[in-house]
Formats: sequence, structure tokens, C-alpha cells
Amino acid sequence: MRRGSIILVIMVMTMSACSQAASTNESTKQSDNNQPQTGELILVKGGTFIDTKSNFFGHSINLPDYYIGQYEVTQREWIEIMGGNPSQFKGSNLPVEMVSWYDAITYCNKRSVAEGLKPYYTIDKDNKDPNNKSEHDTVKWTVTINEGANGYRLPTEAEWEYAASGGQLSNSYTYSGGNEPDEVSWNWRNAGTKYLSGDWAWPNIESNRNTTKPIGGKKPNELGLYDMSGNVREWVWGWYGDGLDNSSGSLQIVKGGGWLGDVVSTEVSYRGKFEANGFGPDQGFRVVRSK
Repeated sequence: MRRGSIILVIMVMTMSACSQAASTNESTKQSDNNQPQTGELILVKGGTFIDTKSNFFGHSINLPDYYIGQYEVTQREWIEIMGGNPSQFKGSNLPVEMVSWYDAITYCNKRSVAEGLKPYYTIDKDNKDPNNKSEHDTVKWTVTINEGANGYRLPTEAEWEYAASGGQLSNSYTYSGGNEPDEVSWNWRNAGTKYLSGDWAWPNIESNRNTTKPIGGKKPNELGLYDMSGNVREWVWGWYGDGLDNSSGSLQIVKGGGWLGDVVSTEVSYRGKFEANGFGPDQGFRVVRSK
């Protein structure tokens, strides 16, 4: 074959490949009301818990399929929907923090509306939630679920733990993605200028300049989810009650630990708790959508 013909064939093949790539790219950007955009949410295939270290292992819980954020909600995403940025540590690719449970619920509804989805929550700011037993929460909005809505929401504790443990691909790791915390999480020991040892101590953390980190900096778990151990603690839907009963209580459940917390709090099974109207520089969230 002559040289000119070879070049022509290569050019045609290259143009064809580019055309296919552009077509594939375009298809991943498109979404209808039930299909999240590729790269933002990960499909979690439902089922029963196979993670032997989970709080829900051995219980008769069978979750349906759902989508969950591959990363914690970033400051860029927050600003696009909410306008301002409450975070202490500023950076578009850092997780948003300094947000309360009510802030997270509000974001979910506003993002749903912005994307043409039906909001998952009805927020009644005029009537106090009878299930909120806190003596310190001055907000106490009554937040109820719109059954069948396709909008964004917080994961339930079971959904969060199922996804963090790898769902049906779970290897029963202690942390989300492995058994070595420094490989998969940002915690008080490794989130500063040097690695800390010994017992947890706030003066050491403060002088070490610990901060949040850009999303996705550690190894993902079996489902390709990042930072479910460490970086920031994550709000979920449900009160911290006795056992796994979370229908009422004084504190909302938080999961996953964070840059400020001890390593044990980054374990998948760890159950944290926080005032619903509380917020801190280690407090963020990720979103879920029903399939």
C-alpha cells in the first residue's frame, strides 16, 4: 500500500474513533428524571448485608437498588445550588462543611428543583417535629418524605453502611475500602503537616494544621466510592436511637468519621451522633437518589 493511502486510512480511523468517543461522552451527560449523570452517582445493587462487620449483618433487611454520590458534596456543588459557602476550609474540590442536618436537607430539595426532579422532602418550618427530643435544637423543622419522589436525599443509615461496606461486593473490611485506615481515610493522624501518633489530642491536631482534603485522594471501596471513611463526617437520615431504631431521638446519626476524629470513628460500623442544628468543620454529607 502506498504511503498516501496508509495516511488516509489512519485519518479515517482516527476520525471514526473521535466520533465514537464524542457520542459516548454525550450520552453520559444526558439524563432523564430517573437516570443520574454518569460520574456523579454510583448505582448500588441492592440485597441483604454480606459484610460480617456491619451493624445490619444478620438482620432481615433487603435494600432495593439506589444511587449514591461517588464523592462527598463539594463546595463547588454547594455554591452552584445554595449560593454562599459556609465552609471553614475553602476550596472548590474540598467537601462542603459547617453545614447542619437541616442545611443538607435543604440542599437536597433545592438541587432536585434545579435539575427538574420532584423534591424528596416536605419541610414544615412552622410546626415542631414531635420525634425530635432534643433540648438544644432550636430549629426542629418537621421534615417528611414524599414517597416515590425521584429527587435527592440523604441516605438512611442502612443505605450508607451498605454502600460503604461495598454492597454485594463487600470484602468485610473494617474501613470503607480496606483494613488499613491510612490507605482509605483522612483522619486526625494523617490529615495535617505530619503524621501524628499517640492518643487523640486537640492541641496536637491544631498545631499540626489538620484540614479537609480534596475529594477522591484515597483508595475507593469495592463500589468505587471515595471518602466514606474519613475526610468529613456525613449526615444520614435517622435519629440516633436504641439499637437500630432511629424513628425518634435527640441526635441525628453521622457516619464515616473525619479529619478531626479518631481512627475508630472511620470504621464502617461506627455510629456517630450530632445535634441536627449543629455544624462543624468536619461535618458534611453525600446524596442519594432512589432508582
